[in-house]
Amino acid sequence: MGAEVLRVRGLSVAFGGRAVVRGVDFALGAGESLGIVGESGSGKSTTALALLRMLPGGGEITGGSVELAGQDLAALPEPALRAVRGRRIAMIFQDPMSSLNPVLTVGRQLDEALRAHGGRRPRAERAARAVELLDLVGIPGAAERLGDFPHQFSGGQRQRIMIALALAHDAEVLVADEPTTALDPTVQRQILRLLARINRERGTALVVISHDLGVIAETCSRLLVMRDGEVLEQGPVQLLLTDPQHPYTQALLAAVPRLEAPSRAAANSTPGREPLLVVRGLAKHYGPRRRRTTALDSVDLELHPGETLGLVGESGSGKSTLARALVGVHAPSAGEVLLRGEPLGRAGARPDVQLVFQDPYSSLNPRLTVGQIVAEPLIAHRLGDRAQRRARVAQLLEQVGLEASAAERSPREFSGGQRQRIGIARALAPEPSVLVCDEPVSALDVSVQAQVIELLARLQRELGLAVLFIAHDLAVVRQVSHRIAVLHQGRIVESGPADRVVTAPEHPYTASLLAAVPTLPTTTGSLL
Repeated sequence: MGAEVLRVRGLSVAFGGRAVVRGVDFALGAGESLGIVGESGSGKSTTALALLRMLPGGGEITGGSVELAGQDLAALPEPALRAVRGRRIAMIFQDPMSSLNPVLTVGRQLDEALRAHGGRRPRAERAARAVELLDLVGIPGAAERLGDFPHQFSGGQRQRIMIALALAHDAEVLVADEPTTALDPTVQRQILRLLARINRERGTALVVISHDLGVIAETCSRLLVMRDGEVLEQGPVQLLLTDPQHPYTQALLAAVPRLEAPSRAAANSTPGREPLLVVRGLAKHYGPRRRRTTALDSVDLELHPGETLGLVGESGSGKSTLARALVGVHAPSAGEVLLRGEPLGRAGARPDVQLVFQDPYSSLNPRLTVGQIVAEPLIAHRLGDRAQRRARVAQLLEQVGLEASAAERSPREFSGGQRQRIGIARALAPEPSVLVCDEPVSALDVSVQAQVIELLARLQRELGLAVLFIAHDLAVVRQVSHRIAVLHQGRIVESGPADRVVTAPEHPYTASLLAAVPTLPTTTGSLL
């Protein structure tokens, strides 16, 4: 370990008098990287926010210290803290689209960060530094992109911009909270390599918060495991991930989907012989003909009753566009979708194909009760009277592993995994024959992810559902799928049995996706 730059002693945090973090201790040296893992509610993100005194309303540090090169940030007056935060210790947030200002250009946002701690540095010097930062994080044509807005960048590029903002003043410590959660394998690997390079070449101390143990294994040299606000064990990554001592760490590792593990789909259900859903020549274009963007290009797919078809590909490959075309949100530009041999109607016309959304937090209306949310499709499709809908909602909640009394409560009263169960119940309400799952577990930690995957498998066995499972995690996709289709630039470039596609890919693009999957130290070493 290099010279110590961060020392956390007995850090405790409470919200409204309720302790959520208790007695956290760790030290971090220059050029060192520490991963913090744990389930939702373990206190890992609260710990990260407490390091910079950025706790949301009602949160307060109730004990301990956060010493940056000997200076206790927990005890600093707010004006003094503002001089340190962003300059010497900086944060990379999980969702760049909600963290970046959508109405300001990237150049303007970088300029604001530089002016915050840059004194009276001339504008030309700040502009040159902004270009330098975008170059550093790998944004092509950096000088030309300063005038672009966040929505004009891809998901991976927006995350790189977040990193550039954090690096504006060569911070001694970077805190990255779930920096790659929603990114596909190749973009995820690029971000991890970037963080590793900054950590190694610039000597920046790095704290990475993640529920993905593969990400931690490939990014960090040390690991800290949290549960219920407390540290259960910490030590070298290689040691803790190959020989964990605490039963909770062992359980986390056991829940991690392994790319080398064969598909379990055949044990869950046996697909029917005749296809239920057929997609022929499906295309989707945006914009006028001269400047047309093609999201889908002559896509052909078949989905059988009781079958799970995994769909993988990079951001921008067309996965979510295909999902929305199947449920009628987007009208295709060409081609057709047939259900039981008949053309599938537009949105609202048929309840046979339903969608489970990626984010269980933003996909549930916070102003409605859970019962009202689950009943929405029943009302939209005019299914049953009020009493019948109430009974159906109770049945659905119990079917997905919740109590019927949950119908009277608000979504905010539930965990991420429970909210995703509510989303699944809503999708099942009109008794669909096809369930389209668009990244249904990417925002969940590994143990909750395993519970939701098992729930989907049970529902498929019981109801004979056909499932299109869209995800960027190839280990999860192999685990749940009978077949896998690979989408690249709007085209299906490969499809076949799940185990064959993963173990013997035929297309170079599939091979590149597989090569980018983060793995645990039993199969590969750290990027560091």
